[in-house]
Amino acid sequence: MRILIVSQYFYPESFRINDLALGLQDRGYEVTVLTGLPNYPSGRLLENFNWRSVGASEHEGVKVYRVPLIVRGRAKSWQLALNYVSFAFFACLLGPFYCREKYDLVFVFEPSPFTVGLPGVLFRVLKKAPLLFWVQDLWPESLTATGAVKSPLVIKWVGKMVRFIYRRCDRVLIQSRGFRQPAIAAGADKNRIRYFPNWAEQVYQPASVELINKAIDKNSSKFYIVFAGNLGVAQSLETLIGAASHLKGYQDIEWLIIGDGRREAWLHEQITKNALENVKMLGRKPVASMPDYFEIADLLVVTLRRDPIFSLTIPSKIQSYLACGKPIVGALDGEGAAIINESGAGYATAAEDVEALTESVLKLYRLDAGSRKKMGEAGRDYYNAEFNRSHLIEKLEKIMDEAVVEGVCES
Repeated sequence: MRILIVSQYFYPESFRINDLALGLQDRGYEVTVLTGLPNYPSGRLLENFNWRSVGASEHEGVKVYRVPLIVRGRAKSWQLALNYVSFAFFACLLGPFYCREKYDLVFVFEPSPFTVGLPGVLFRVLKKAPLLFWVQDLWPESLTATGAVKSPLVIKWVGKMVRFIYRRCDRVLIQSRGFRQPAIAAGADKNRIRYFPNWAEQVYQPASVELINKAIDKNSSKFYIVFAGNLGVAQSLETLIGAASHLKGYQDIEWLIIGDGRREAWLHEQITKNALENVKMLGRKPVASMPDYFEIADLLVVTLRRDPIFSLTIPSKIQSYLACGKPIVGALDGEGAAIINESGAGYATAAEDVEALTESVLKLYRLDAGSRKKMGEAGRDYYNAEFNRSHLIEKLEKIMDEAVVEGVCES
């Protein structure tokens, strides 16, 4: 089967679609990726890429076609809008000239923006191939939840675009069961929706002491809390800072923050303003090194803003945390919190509840190392049962076969 993946982001940008493309290729599928010039999250073209990088290339045997786009810059709302629209425009304009082969299936990866669905719809028509749409972010809800868009008129037009795309999808894959009703309300056919969650890349697993690189100068007397991932509006960094402030009297507790994003400068300012010597910002690190940092951690933390839309989502870092077999605390609502609590890996409290997050940290801090290890192992077992990569790709194969046999649905 020949599969065309349409994704605004692809390697060296760190997104789950990289691993899926390679996983499908390993199973004998012929995979082609239509993507943009990599500029996430820095807002600049990544190292070794320039405007001459447009066109054909290859990544570990996967054929890749890159189209130009306007880079994210400082990720202001208008810059992101140009970034999103420019990829959709050039993917529709140039994509058909690059991707001339016959494809049996078109697969769209949507972690935001939803506009990535527009070239997917075009290729569905041109190639007469069924369209699978993997929804990571709900639009237009996520735009209002993060404050990215405030204009009711813009939200109305985005809603029309979302409906246009959903109604032309032969299968809508949702990363959280909580996405089902919002997707139906936005125009998706309930009979075409399938639950297809994220997993963690194969690199995420408990690291042996012998394999750990000197990620930091680890002090055995310290209790390390690690937060990893995007530093944006959705992550409720105020909650993180609040808990660290409450705990700065504990000299042996140290917070390590790994990642970057729109609110990185704000976070630096808050650390300085609150004299948080117990918080260290390590910047963005390669995915391959993350298990080393997680192995150093005594505790992993996840936070999200209090908003109905975020209660429906499962932050992808939860799967990565569970896979590495470390205890977890979270301040978030809904689906993500349920997974932490059900897995036995740790404690999840309400989003933005600084006091409750602080108490959860202290509860685990006061446990003996053996008890924390058992919690991490429970999380790992839960991950293997619910988010096993091999099993999920097998599930996707069945969904793809079903869509190809059924053909392009009328819409």
